[in-house]
Amino acid sequence: MNGLEALPIAVLAWLTFAVILAGFMQGALGFGFPFIATPMVAMLVDMRTAIVIVLLPTLFTVAITLFTSGPLRVTLKRFWLMPVYATAGALAGTWIFVAAPDAPYQLLLAVIIIVYLNLDRVSRGDWPLVKRREKAFAPLAGVAAGLFEGTANVAAPPLIIYYLALGLAPAMLVQAMQICFLVGKSTQFAVLTWHGGVSAAQWIATLPFCVVAVAAGFVGVRLRDRIDAAMFRRWVKRALALIAMALLVQYAYQNWLA
Repeated sequence: MNGLEALPIAVLAWLTFAVILAGFMQGALGFGFPFIATPMVAMLVDMRTAIVIVLLPTLFTVAITLFTSGPLRVTLKRFWLMPVYATAGALAGTWIFVAAPDAPYQLLLAVIIIVYLNLDRVSRGDWPLVKRREKAFAPLAGVAAGLFEGTANVAAPPLIIYYLALGLAPAMLVQAMQICFLVGKSTQFAVLTWHGGVSAAQWIATLPFCVVAVAAGFVGVRLRDRIDAAMFRRWVKRALALIAMALLVQYAYQNWLA
């Protein structure tokens, strides 16, 4: 990862805009920072640099979302093992990323976004087996979330599918996801620091993005109960669809057309 100070002003402006948009969504809806920030940042820098830039801002905004979402006792009592499963997956996923940093993560990220964009359609299905076997499906969802966290910097799709299948109320769904996100991002940070070659100076260089993300996250939290979340999510999904298309075109150009 090269020094951020060496990047052109226009690139830094785009990265800042991505962090602001992602932080606001995370605060307002309770999830979405990596969905927005990672592909937007990866459009202008390599995937490894994108993950490093986005990781600490994501961790900060997840903490804000978690501790502004109300009492956690009931959620922790029911889902306290999910972070354990997610940690195992995140360790494996981050080791995979460290061992193969040049793998087609852009393509993987685009696929993850497309899957996410179809989650509402999937969630209309009736999955009584998941409700009856909640504890049996928990390890599968948690480990899958960790693997996506470590390789593509996105953990939410498996968790959203699982929690929607359980029919969780929105508040508990948000809390349950933040618990896994917090543990997963902390694990990813530790592995990248100790074994991934990311130095303290490189992490420190991302702190300005953390400040921007936190500010945007607090604005989102304040607006959480006052905005039309359904409309906001529709517009975000449209933007994500365009980004996914751009990543697919970029991958195709780099690997087949160049």
